Amino acid sequence: MSKAIGKTGAVRALGAMSGTSLDGVDAAMVVTDGNCIHSFGKSSYREYSAEERSVLRAGLGKWTGPEVAAAADVCDTAHAAALAAFRDAEIIGFHGQTLAHAPRQRGTLQVGDGAALAAALGKPVVWDFRTDDVAMGGEGAPLAPFFHFACAKYIGAQNPLCFLNLGGVGNITYVDPQYQHPEEPGALLAFDTGPANAPVNDLMQERLGIPWDADGKVAKTGTVETGALELFLAEPYFARMPPKSLDRNDFAEMVTLVNELSDADAAATLTAMCAASVAQGMQHCPEPPEVVLVTGGGRRNPVLMEMLQVSLDCPVKPIEDAGLDGDMLEAQAFAHLAVRVARGLPTSAPGTTGVRACVGGGVVSVPEK
Repeated sequence: MSKAIGKTGAVRALGAMSGTSLDGVDAAMVVTDGNCIHSFGKSSYREYSAEERSVLRAGLGKWTGPEVAAAADVCDTAHAAALAAFRDAEIIGFHGQTLAHAPRQRGTLQVGDGAALAAALGKPVVWDFRTDDVAMGGEGAPLAPFFHFACAKYIGAQNPLCFLNLGGVGNITYVDPQYQHPEEPGALLAFDTGPANAPVNDLMQERLGIPWDADGKVAKTGTVETGALELFLAEPYFARMPPKSLDRNDFAEMVTLVNELSDADAAATLTAMCAASVAQGMQHCPEPPEVVLVTGGGRRNPVLMEMLQVSLDCPVKPIEDAGLDGDMLEAQAFAHLAVRVARGLPTSAPGTTGVRACVGGGVVSVPEK
């Protein structure tokens, strides 16, 4: 048994993430024992080509078929290329690419072959993180909260705070660092707040042929259509108590609400929808957090960040202000979770996914010697 799958000691773990924003593969090293973060290592980003992004987009929302197989091939090829350079990694956390997520109906689908990746890279790979959680009644998402708990300890937080990830879908983690372990009742509350960058990205791609609204330049020149915003906030999802999760396309009809608007007004309205859904979600926090630390691509959108600051009753800061890397946090999370899975530690709890009991999801694939 390798040291990485042993029971004690810090190991060099490599995590990879390809999110629903379909921008590329993030890869990052973390030195961790599965409980505490000892240090952060190097990272890299492998952007998808326009053709690869098109193949992945074609697979979204599908469970089987040639589009899913093609998306899996793109995922595997891109990850093998992105991870090969990290020769000193002792274990790899491979999330794969989410194509469909319906935990209460069909389950959750992340394509990507962890066993093939282990064989190609010659290292243990932990993958298929979400299936066990869903099988035990959980939402299967979000999974980063246990890592967020470790991050709160790492930065020396003393009071409750929130980590807000704005990728394709938005999710929030409320952390009370007074607890000793993430699985303790009250230590964490986590859930998807609503759509984040995905609708704006789709709008930009469809109307302007560009993958996203860089720096919020399009939204900045527009006006929010309050009627569309009110219709959006009337969606039943926002009245549901957390934990709860979303598929990337659960709010696809949002785009129809802005069909008649100009590019700028549509972008401004979709951006406002993201901010408003976060404000709605914050009402579920047990007590007001000391700060909201924003990670993911959304933190680079000054229009969205200003909307959040106006609508929330606490400071809203990019996570870099706390000394963490907002581009790599999700990849780092799966590095940390890989070690937890390998050592039999839980990766989700009732407060993070609604699972009936704490569960350590994931499959460990070890390359043949």
